[in-house]
Amino acid sequence: MNIQRWIARREGNWKTLERILQQVEKKGLKSLSAEEIKQLASLYRSVSADFARAKTYKLGKTLTQNLQQLTSRGYSQIYQGSRRQEWQAVTKFYLWGFPQVVQETRIYIAVATIIFGLLGIISWWYAWSDPVFISLTVPQHLIETVRDRGELWMGSIVGIEPLASSGIMINNLRVSFIAIAGGISGGIYSIYIMGLNGLHIGTVSALVAQNNLSYPFWGFVLPHGSLELPAIFLAGAAGLLIGQAMVFPGQYRRIDAVKQNGQKAAQLLFGIVPMLVIAGLIEGFFSPNPSIPNGVKYLTGIGLFGLLVAYCSRKKSST
Repeated sequence: MNIQRWIARREGNWKTLERILQQVEKKGLKSLSAEEIKQLASLYRSVSADFARAKTYKLGKTLTQNLQQLTSRGYSQIYQGSRRQEWQAVTKFYLWGFPQVVQETRIYIAVATIIFGLLGIISWWYAWSDPVFISLTVPQHLIETVRDRGELWMGSIVGIEPLASSGIMINNLRVSFIAIAGGISGGIYSIYIMGLNGLHIGTVSALVAQNNLSYPFWGFVLPHGSLELPAIFLAGAAGLLIGQAMVFPGQYRRIDAVKQNGQKAAQLLFGIVPMLVIAGLIEGFFSPNPSIPNGVKYLTGIGLFGLLVAYCSRKKSST
């Protein structure tokens, strides 16, 4: 191989790649046009092959090192730069995108919350007026713990916090996924999940109230419930979005309506996951901790809910 002729033929590509990389390193990938981005990818592959050839044929230490540096810089900008952009997109979504989609779907969230609340109130009323109703909706061992021993059942978490926390996260995520997937039934199963959860919380709250345990019970529920319950409502809203698109597509074709609402449902899901992870950690390690006064737990729950409302009310500045 004629080394000088090979270098003369390839040197133009090296200089072009150097120029593009300098621009990217100063101004970022966004400063390149679509054609320049394609050129960057093509030149990177070409120079990588040149570096491998120079190394194989021992074409000089300086040349090999220069090509190695050029290849490394290209790799950094193409692959690590794209990863940076992905993380920037994720950050942007959680800063502004998620609050925006919550605001856009507030009617669906309100409907899911109302369904939960109505069933909670109805079940609470029935539990007070008919003791048999409690036995039909609450596990017997919980009834025995509250009525016979005058205790709450949360103490079973103490000592197994990591295991309990992970189990709680998995269960809450499962419920949320089911509520969202329930949209394919036209939203009927999503409504059922909201109602069922409202029924359970209403009946249990009546049971603990009848046995004078409301204060410690809500002290346990509020810290994690301030995130967990809104997350469940958001999941229900996502299911209702899909269901509405299937049953009432409006001016769109049904498949287009499902795609449009499905995108919003997916965005709600992405926002729900970290909420449930945090709620699971709180429920496993903080809520059942007997050394933390109930007053502190109440303040924590109220504070977290206030922060959540403020976060979901964020509006991106137009300037």
